[in-house]
Amino acid sequence: MNSRRALNRRTFLASSAAAAAVATGGLPMVAAPARAATGSGRAPALPDIDVRDAARTDPSEATLAEAAVLMRRGKLTAVELVQAHLERIESFDSTYQAYAEVTGDSALAAARKADRGEGPAGPLRGIPLCIKDNYFTAGVPTRCNSYVFEDFVPDADATAVARLKGAGGIVLGKGQMGPLATTRATRPNGTVTTVNAWTPDDPSVDPGGSSTGPACAVAARLAVSSIGTQTGGSIVLPSNQQNLTGLKPTMGRVSIHGVIPLSFTRDHAGPLARDAMDAALMLTVMAGPDAADPRTLGLPDVPDLVRAATPVRGRGGAVRMRRATRIGVPADFLSGSAKALRQAFLDRLDAIAGVTLVDVAYPADWSLLTGDFNAARLSERTEPFRHWLREDPAKFGVSLLSWLQGLMISGDEWITAQRAKTHLLREVLDTVMARCDVLLQTGPVPFDILGLPEIAFPVGFSAAGVPAGVILGGQPYEEDRLLEVAAAYQAVTDWHTRRPADPAAFKARTARASVRLSAEEAAAQSA
Repeated sequence: MNSRRALNRRTFLASSAAAAAVATGGLPMVAAPARAATGSGRAPALPDIDVRDAARTDPSEATLAEAAVLMRRGKLTAVELVQAHLERIESFDSTYQAYAEVTGDSALAAARKADRGEGPAGPLRGIPLCIKDNYFTAGVPTRCNSYVFEDFVPDADATAVARLKGAGGIVLGKGQMGPLATTRATRPNGTVTTVNAWTPDDPSVDPGGSSTGPACAVAARLAVSSIGTQTGGSIVLPSNQQNLTGLKPTMGRVSIHGVIPLSFTRDHAGPLARDAMDAALMLTVMAGPDAADPRTLGLPDVPDLVRAATPVRGRGGAVRMRRATRIGVPADFLSGSAKALRQAFLDRLDAIAGVTLVDVAYPADWSLLTGDFNAARLSERTEPFRHWLREDPAKFGVSLLSWLQGLMISGDEWITAQRAKTHLLREVLDTVMARCDVLLQTGPVPFDILGLPEIAFPVGFSAAGVPAGVILGGQPYEEDRLLEVAAAYQAVTDWHTRRPADPAAFKARTARASVRLSAEEAAAQSA
């Protein structure tokens, strides 16, 4: 094991123990966030990339990096970029229902300032973003799609939002989400709202986890990029379902101060983007220490993520890995209905110079460690909400059952689960990943439990035309290694450049049948 990885592991183990202590110490749930806009201390240098013809013709087609290049070259203004997305929101969001709140007037005002050379001059200058509705946004409602926070208007931004705005990002609005971040986006009574951008006529198609709105906004070209949160897969799963690149960083890499919590030891903040480069730019701005969130302090420096997301080409232009990388492939990766797509993905990946595919095996107690003991998360969500549970349980709507389940977990059960988590961490780092640098996964739960980084990116489409993707897990604080793999794969494929067709005008459509989750379904799908 190299010295950097050994140091990262020691830091991660200490940080994981500290996170549990912070949770039991009772961080205030709704505090005015500090405006810690310094971020990682690394100002990402925008790459001078080639801009696709589609992005030159239609600004809403552009990736973040493409839009920045066009603005830098004087081929696009911030007002034009923001207006293009607001026009699409006006035309199509009655169908998609991606936004809980649209802040069009303030977004245009910020764009005009950017075009005049006023305001923040960072790498995201003029870029319109969608913010999940559990992030504090100063002067803009933060409802977390719940009755609990239906009248809440913060007086300060969450740290991550402050950093994005400090880098020049423009908030278009708040993305719809699952009630209190538990399920896919529904109304608090369980009626499904946000759809998968690729199947707007069929709300029964899974759009991913609770970051449904931010994912749909980017996929449907209603925002250039977005940020979500993940506790049980809600960055990587919506990304896989909607043809995006989602990056869940290592626990503590991004401050969650000013984010309405679901689990203090498992909540992560990260970007849902169009490709690896956009995810790298967003995370570089968001990441870094924040005095208001002790989980972010004393960690290794944020690596050069933009460099990691820049494909490397050898002689003759062939793509190769920046570093030789061993990619672990568990036995169950090629099981199920996605077997053919995943095999094609492995074949394409294996053809990239510097990639070595390695078979890995799970320990015998894997399903127990990642299944039964995962229920411990329920008590963490219940604890800060006891006041509302006592005052008016109806405020929890369709997700009430999963909140009540948290009350049924005893202290000794929670401690047993923490012991199981420690055992799982040892199994993952010392056994499952002992022979590989990154690990392909069939679900996000193990790395969510542990707080390890993950990236999701598209690898094709199902026979029904729904996007399919993979999830790649990494070693502690090695987001750069994940980006290197995703960038190399995206340099030899074009799945990430594909966009869904626009829906027909809502008023000309037959009203789609409403889908409503029952309390039992909401509990079963709960993050």
